[in-house]
Amino acid sequence: MKNKNKPLPVGVIYSVLLCTVYLACLCEQIIAEVHQLNHDAPKEIVSGIYLWTDTCNVYILKSGENALLIDFGDGSVLAALRKIGVKKIDWILFTHHHREQCQGIGKADFGDYSPKIAVPEKEREFFEEPLKFRKIKVSLNDPYTVYGSSYLRVPIQPIKTEKTLKDSDTFQWHEYQIKCVHTPGNSPGAMTYLIKSQSNKLVAFSGDLILNGALMHNWFDSEWDYGFGEGIRTLLNSVQKLVDLNPDLILPSHSDIIEEPRQQLMLYRDKIKHAELLYLRGYDVSNSAPFQDKVSKPTSVTNIASVTPHIFKLKRDNFYPNFSLILSKTGKALVVDCGLLSESLLDTVLDGLKANYGLQKIDAVVITHMHGDHFLEVPYLIEKYGAQVWGLDIMAPVCERPEEFDYAAPIQAYSKKGVERIKFNRLFRDGEQFTWEEYKFSVDWMPGQTKFALCLNGFVDGKKIAFTGDNIFGDPDNPNHNGHEALVARNSAILEEGYIYAGEYLKKLDPDIIIGGHSFVMENPKELINRYRDWAYKMRDALKSLSSDEDYKYWFDPFWVRAEPYRLQIKQHSQNTLTIYVNNFINSQALVKICPRTPKGLNVEPKVIEISIPKRSSKTTSFTITADDSTTGVSIITFDITRNNKRYGELFDCIVNVEK
Repeated sequence: MKNKNKPLPVGVIYSVLLCTVYLACLCEQIIAEVHQLNHDAPKEIVSGIYLWTDTCNVYILKSGENALLIDFGDGSVLAALRKIGVKKIDWILFTHHHREQCQGIGKADFGDYSPKIAVPEKEREFFEEPLKFRKIKVSLNDPYTVYGSSYLRVPIQPIKTEKTLKDSDTFQWHEYQIKCVHTPGNSPGAMTYLIKSQSNKLVAFSGDLILNGALMHNWFDSEWDYGFGEGIRTLLNSVQKLVDLNPDLILPSHSDIIEEPRQQLMLYRDKIKHAELLYLRGYDVSNSAPFQDKVSKPTSVTNIASVTPHIFKLKRDNFYPNFSLILSKTGKALVVDCGLLSESLLDTVLDGLKANYGLQKIDAVVITHMHGDHFLEVPYLIEKYGAQVWGLDIMAPVCERPEEFDYAAPIQAYSKKGVERIKFNRLFRDGEQFTWEEYKFSVDWMPGQTKFALCLNGFVDGKKIAFTGDNIFGDPDNPNHNGHEALVARNSAILEEGYIYAGEYLKKLDPDIIIGGHSFVMENPKELINRYRDWAYKMRDALKSLSSDEDYKYWFDPFWVRAEPYRLQIKQHSQNTLTIYVNNFINSQALVKICPRTPKGLNVEPKVIEISIPKRSSKTTSFTITADDSTTGVSIITFDITRNNKRYGELFDCIVNVEK
């Protein structure tokens, strides 16, 4: 309490005691009781328009004793409506599908209110068929995913809708004409609703299009592809729509009201444009061949080029495999990555290297990072050539058990028959050195595109060589190339644990030649590294300027609360453990409350966990899950999160597949 010396009213003390007694009740019920202690009634913000806040802003349009709600939150608004004279809810209009907007539907007791539900036409299936967008086995081309990692936040169970709303529709309700404007970007089919208030002001209910202060709700909801910016451009176009409509008032879902919106919209638009220019790759991905490799030379083996006398790689026009080979004087070889090429081609080039360069044996494959396209053919090298598999210790869980995580581009998403994971024979610690044949190498943690990555570096043929995977691509001679590859939040790619770290690391390492993934080779990369490092800091500053959270990393990272395993296979009546990882990014202690929510047939214990996390650290906690006879197949479990009194709602989830 803010004033410890002021005695509490008896009624408040009694209510708090009741909350304590019923801690075993559903988390939402607890939250609703606490909410009622702190809110007497919805607040009238414009004549005839009221505001209620829980997991989102719920706006109430009132006409006599009837109401229309825009979004619904956790449902606690129902207990407050009678305080403003509402006896019937005619409609709930949703701006978009995110669970924070609708998580109360399905568990709320509507009683006599009996509302109908209308949703944006382009999002109807997200409401009505949510399990269509949560898969136990993912593929690269699954809709609404970043290479298999979904960017939808669908409800836990289907929500029946009575009406869909299209762009330019007019929805008539009592004296209100509600104009529907399609404004995707934060969500693929999001809608802004426009009305004229009783004072003749144009009011926009904008969902998560913009937050007060010219801020973005979060980054990861607008990340729709692998660093090509479709979601960001879509958001930008929607912001421009609202600029052109010139509303007098914007009522967002997750911030204070925006009372003079034009200036904020234009500032927001400019900040997004600036971030987009930095976000997009610094090179033309549709025409990368001219600079992809100006270093390696043809050899007598078709499709094989030499970077130095003892380093070989695949090379031909418009061909971007992952394969490099270091050859020792004794004929033994280390391969760095092996993927995106056929096994027949692999046999052909290895036979050529045997016949022409004395290759005798492949000792090991070093995998540079977690993405499946870098080790698709490694099982073949193991089976036919007896190779071992080496990597960095941090990579082991995500490569050996990829289905237990929700990261982009896991090996199983490539749908190569029989290849769904890899087992390491040797794992290095960060900075560990090893001698192989006549060479001495270091294996360093080098995040960038993902934190689950390494740099293999050492001297070969008198040159300091760095194998960097997908962390840096570009032409060192082109001042327009800043070197960064895709920035993708679903790679676990916070800049301080990604490109910023990589820029500082490479600047210190100062290699003569960088050999990247997909056949990129970069000679004399010093200036490219400087541009790369500078870009990383500029990108972070651009993200910070848009962030609506106290630390932008909460706003950027879709995994700051993470369930492991993300996909859990269980049997009916068996007891299963689910571990929850929680990050604290701020420079003070964080108190995080986690309330799991399950569909019928699944039970999670305990119902509420509160954990205290020291500054700038992480902590784990766990739940047990059981399933009864009433459920089989795939279900979603969600986690309602409150951090230091900030309610995020059901921001995170995991998938459970129940078998008999």
